[in-house]
Amino acid sequence: MTQLDKHALDHISRIHFIGIGGSGMFPLAQILNKEGFQLTGSDNNESDTLDLVRGMGIPVHLGHDAKNIEGAQMVVYTAAIPADNPELLAAKAAGIPTVERAGMLGLISRRYRRSVCVSGTHGKTTCSSMTAKILMDAGADPSAVIGGKLKAIGGSGRVGNSDIFVCEACEFKDTFLSLHSDIGVILNIDEDHLDYFGTLDNIIKSFRTFAENNTGPIIFDGDDKNTRRALAGLSKRLISFGFGEGNAFRAVNPQVDGHMRYRYELVVGGKNMGEIVLGVPGMHNILNSLAAIAAAVELGVSIEVCRDSLAGFTGAGRRFEILGTIDGITIADDYAHHPAELKATLETAMNMGYGQVFAVFQPFTYSRTKILFDDFVKVLSIPDRLVMSEIMGGREENTYGIYTADLAEKLPGSVWFPTFDEIADYVLKEAKPGDLVITLGCGDIYKAAKKMFQKAQEAGRDVKR
Repeated sequence: MTQLDKHALDHISRIHFIGIGGSGMFPLAQILNKEGFQLTGSDNNESDTLDLVRGMGIPVHLGHDAKNIEGAQMVVYTAAIPADNPELLAAKAAGIPTVERAGMLGLISRRYRRSVCVSGTHGKTTCSSMTAKILMDAGADPSAVIGGKLKAIGGSGRVGNSDIFVCEACEFKDTFLSLHSDIGVILNIDEDHLDYFGTLDNIIKSFRTFAENNTGPIIFDGDDKNTRRALAGLSKRLISFGFGEGNAFRAVNPQVDGHMRYRYELVVGGKNMGEIVLGVPGMHNILNSLAAIAAAVELGVSIEVCRDSLAGFTGAGRRFEILGTIDGITIADDYAHHPAELKATLETAMNMGYGQVFAVFQPFTYSRTKILFDDFVKVLSIPDRLVMSEIMGGREENTYGIYTADLAEKLPGSVWFPTFDEIADYVLKEAKPGDLVITLGCGDIYKAAKKMFQKAQEAGRDVKR
């Protein structure tokens, strides 16, 4: 990214988006289009999102070509765009400022007086989705950019008419340090992205800088020791949440009520505020809801509105998303890819009353698999049955010499297959009515679930979606 002034958007009017059909790019285009910027975009493939982009009057070029950037005063690109992309090369050759999507998110966040930036190694999408929904239900009309699809807003972002902005604050490569954050949320801090940070201490230092940059209060998990380390001695207003005594927003007597409902007593400042019922499972989602409530209350929303809104929250896409059933076998999908996320999701699944739990896991990045190998072995032993795909390298080459077979060797009874077709065939043969099959990973493992439905339908099995 070319070094940009934090007020760079104040001096331009024409912006070109490379990869405008991406789920992370579209909400940024929505916001900038509403603010009156003249936008153009390009993408390689037609999609429903591109139809929505064109519906806003934004010209879209199919395919990438240097001439597509003509007239642009700034070019935005996604991390997935290769360095030799012709539009990116043309922009740099012409001296046009280029900014990666995360940098543009930072510029946009500065245009709102009250930004709620949700950080943490895990839970950002769910917590930011909960927060956005609560604010919408309260009539606060926020703008929002989240990392998953939320039914309540019909996608991954929305444009509101208020000065409130809700977004995820991702720590990868310190991108969250470019955000303007008024209300900062830290859900948790764990070892991740060690290919960039190197050590847990460096991760904690980065979160501390994020907190120091915040202009308002920090809402944080008071039970998380790494978060407490990051905030120790910080001269900011701190608002804690968690299960432990002493937290400002506390969940007491949490209970499981059926497969997908969790409930707890909400205690705020030592006062019992009544019961909160969640339509999403897991103790980790209780923590996400506490953080969302704390952020909403800080913005003037009542506990009553928070309670009603959360009761109707059914989750963001790929967050323990129930996809349907095949002959009474429940098929679900989840984004969990880090050992801590897998532990939370799999422990939740094992306590939901299903027959057997089949975990279908796709490891993501060689570095994470290698560095956290022992942690993966431990958490992948939780489900009744484990099925794995080969590692999805993402942005990496396999210089680590790590393979799924190495995990399988340490996990007796597990199986792995090189293709999603083989995974689908195996699961459809082995799973029985009353079982839960959950695909897990941040890559494209959800395609294995799609294969299961496709093959089951072709075989004339009872499919409900």
